[in-house]
Amino acid sequence: MGGFGRYLAAALAARVASEGMGMAVVLLALERTGSAAHGAFVLTAWLAPHVLAAPLAGAAAARTRRPRLFHAGALAGFATAVAALTVLLGRAPVPLVLAVAVLGGSCGPMVTGGLSSLITALVPAGPGRDRAYGWDAATYNAAAVTAPAAVGLVTALGSAGPAMAVLAASGALAAALAATLPYEDQGAGRIPGAPRAGLGAGLAALWRVRELRAVTSATTLGFVGIGSLTTVSVLLATELGSPGGGGVLMTAFAVGALGGSLTVGRITSVEPGRLVRWALAGTGVALAAAALAPSVAVTAALFALAGVCDGPLLTATLRIRARYAPDGVRTQVFTLGAGLKLTAASAGAALVGIAADAPAAALLAGIAGLLLAAALLHALTVPREPAGAARTGAAGPTEPSAGSATASAGPRTPEGP
Repeated sequence: MGGFGRYLAAALAARVASEGMGMAVVLLALERTGSAAHGAFVLTAWLAPHVLAAPLAGAAAARTRRPRLFHAGALAGFATAVAALTVLLGRAPVPLVLAVAVLGGSCGPMVTGGLSSLITALVPAGPGRDRAYGWDAATYNAAAVTAPAAVGLVTALGSAGPAMAVLAASGALAAALAATLPYEDQGAGRIPGAPRAGLGAGLAALWRVRELRAVTSATTLGFVGIGSLTTVSVLLATELGSPGGGGVLMTAFAVGALGGSLTVGRITSVEPGRLVRWALAGTGVALAAAALAPSVAVTAALFALAGVCDGPLLTATLRIRARYAPDGVRTQVFTLGAGLKLTAASAGAALVGIAADAPAAALLAGIAGLLLAAALLHALTVPREPAGAARTGAAGPTEPSAGSATASAGPRTPEGP
């Protein structure tokens, strides 16, 4: 198995562990304490550090002299925290359990954006790298489909404890595979002699580089809606007469997203900024139609269509980050972007909790409106392409810059980091 193949295996294993935590923690808490709220508090402690730890993790990854040890160690810490929660949840004092959850959650940015930032060192620039980002995005979608199903199956056959143990084993496998990646051979880590980027350098790049600012602001707004979709799907299915149909709707969305990332997301001839707008707008339109659907079956079909539209969004976002992020802060840009989206998703879930008494169709229409607004926001904030750029190939795949947000071979932006 080549370096990129091992990377995909590591990324899939890590993201299966991450995606399964939401369900497994709540089920384990319910099983041992009789209170799902206890699991919700632990899950909050797990998720809360993501956005705060993202710049720290990105800066540490850029500065480390031993990238192999850092990345594998972060994944090992993630897996160890999952294993510890398997043993402690419902048995140990609550402060200790929450502390373990916070420590494990602090490793979370390396499971998402931190891993994705390695692709620039593993795959040469060009169409091959763009396709690699499509495969990377597919690991998220594949994990979103398989992890909840695996947790549910193991819990049904035994209990939630073994399901958590499976997630811990998946995280440990990710750490072992990450330790075999060719970091030093392919230039991962900080370039010798290069100036060290400060903790705020990634955030500065996200703001000052217009392409990064556009995609970050648009996807963050969009994920306020996406983060509330799970809760709204349950409410909607209940209103349509199928109380257990929420899982069917989200599975349809996840399967559609996996298909979209493996098909549309691998089309490298489309400029990634345009793909971002199409994905956000298409997802919004499909969900708006689902708000008017008369049955769970029709709604599931429209959720699947929405997933197909959503699938290419992550691929396009990763391509933009890789193309425009300055070399010294690339990992910070990836981890910060992922952290902001996760925080936005958490905010969306909280907003739906507040507005849960509203009609589910109206809530779904609100999600659709947020996604359409995100597409419009990207269109308004992204820099205009130079005349003839599409004909000259300037919108095609390019090599990320060395110390600058842009390169001579790629699209230029009037604002640099």
